[in-house]
Amino acid sequence: MTVKSDIEIAREAKMKPITEVAAKLGIPADAIIPYGTTKAKISFDFINALKSRSDGKLILVTAISPTPAGEGKTTTTVGLTDGLNRIGKRAMCCLREPSLGPCFGVKGGAAGGGYAQVVPMEDINLHFTGDFHAITSAHNLLSALIDNHIYWGNAVGLDSRRVEWRRVLDMNDRALRSIVNSLGGVSNGYPRQDGFDITVASEVMAILCLASDLKDLETRLGNIIIGYTRDKKPVRARDVKGDGAMTVLLKDALMPNMVQTLENNPVFIHGGPFANIAHGCNSVLATKSALKISDFVVTEAGFGADLGAEKFFDIKCRKAGLQPSAAVIVATVRALKMHGGVAKDDLKAENVAAVAKGCENLKRHIENVNKFGVPAVVAVNRFITDTDAEIQEVMKVGESMGTRAFMCTHWADGGAGTEALAQHVVEVANSGKAAFKPLYPDSMPLRDKVKTIATEIYRAADISCDSAIENRFKELEAMGFGHLPVCMAKTQYSFSTDPAKRGAPTGHIVPVRELRLSAGAEFVVVITGEIMTMPGLPKVPAADSIRLNADGQIEGLF
Repeated sequence: MTVKSDIEIAREAKMKPITEVAAKLGIPADAIIPYGTTKAKISFDFINALKSRSDGKLILVTAISPTPAGEGKTTTTVGLTDGLNRIGKRAMCCLREPSLGPCFGVKGGAAGGGYAQVVPMEDINLHFTGDFHAITSAHNLLSALIDNHIYWGNAVGLDSRRVEWRRVLDMNDRALRSIVNSLGGVSNGYPRQDGFDITVASEVMAILCLASDLKDLETRLGNIIIGYTRDKKPVRARDVKGDGAMTVLLKDALMPNMVQTLENNPVFIHGGPFANIAHGCNSVLATKSALKISDFVVTEAGFGADLGAEKFFDIKCRKAGLQPSAAVIVATVRALKMHGGVAKDDLKAENVAAVAKGCENLKRHIENVNKFGVPAVVAVNRFITDTDAEIQEVMKVGESMGTRAFMCTHWADGGAGTEALAQHVVEVANSGKAAFKPLYPDSMPLRDKVKTIATEIYRAADISCDSAIENRFKELEAMGFGHLPVCMAKTQYSFSTDPAKRGAPTGHIVPVRELRLSAGAEFVVVITGEIMTMPGLPKVPAADSIRLNADGQIEGLF
């Protein structure tokens, strides 16, 4: 049996004009700003007119801790959306835009897979509607304004040793993690140490994903703290007059993008922060707009529930006033076997005992989701090598935790493979059992918030902070930022900060390496362990196999 690649399946898609897809949700043609015939932005006028409507039900799709074996969270998000539509529900999904970094690196794109994809796949995984380019440009415009301000006399007294604002690029490039800029003489400015992060880690990305409208966007951009004076007073983006011009660059990027699934159901894809180094959720504007025009909105949060789901609940839902009705936790037998100690080369052999052991990871994520007052459902994304006994073991574990697990075949069967899951999700969402609450109150001190996440979600014994970190916690509290939520930057592969510790480790220590204040996004980034905010490419990057074929078609994207 020959299995078609994702890009081959996407290329065969029978896409409808985006105006027809939008019409399913009552979006009129004059609210569509087309980018070709199969993708579009939705106008602010239409979005603003939705405010008086009631909201549909919000469903989060999250996952177990990821492994090289694959979990299929985005694929399940798309498949569940198609399944909900198949059973007669008015549903759409809200996803993040893929980053070029992992697309050309090792992880691949983020448009789903098999017969549970969003299309046009090539466009979505590459330049799409230019949102990431706009974010990169707006971020680096502020970088240029900072060094230009220092060059022309530094009226605000910014201490060049205390510039906090780094540059960004939407690519994995380890050579740019730490640089020195302004070399070459007086005419090029004052040399200082600098560095690059990947665009998805930019505070501008987070701001775009949390802003409610253009005015809020400009206010948040102005609130960015770019550095400090010699007496440690904060200097903001508005002090170097960056907020207005940055907003101009982002005015179109703030509008949600609409595309479609292979089954021609509507999808918003907007924003793309990573969940291991940023807050990992699509834009508030897209989610809130979708809730006004759909009965069910399915959205995903990046990586495992310890990262993406925690940030979805503690940052996005807290800040946007969202009330999720259910959460779907995606697992695969293959990944559970890896958490149970099986090597990647041995995953094809049946091993029920390893599945049972690996399910300790799944149990932990179910427990964690329940702590937020959101009922959980398990979706087992089936691979052809999975045996019935292995599937039954996962279902048994789900039932032991008070939830249900459903075998899903959406990769091969599209929405037809998730109908049972969709029916149950509707029942749970309509049951009124959800009683969402964040993990910690706003009033809790920042250090205690970090410790609460570490002990309650990661099951760590404690956090460790050197004297500089302890002092920084105190500084941020004294500056009036103690009420902000914290955004944990941590490896996605483990509950600990050691990516090699699979399963459900306990009793570890979470070392806090750095605190970065995102005053515009309104959270504090807590960098732990060895996590990098500018990834590197692997020895054999995906870019090696991406090319145009003789017919001018793209090959190698996945």
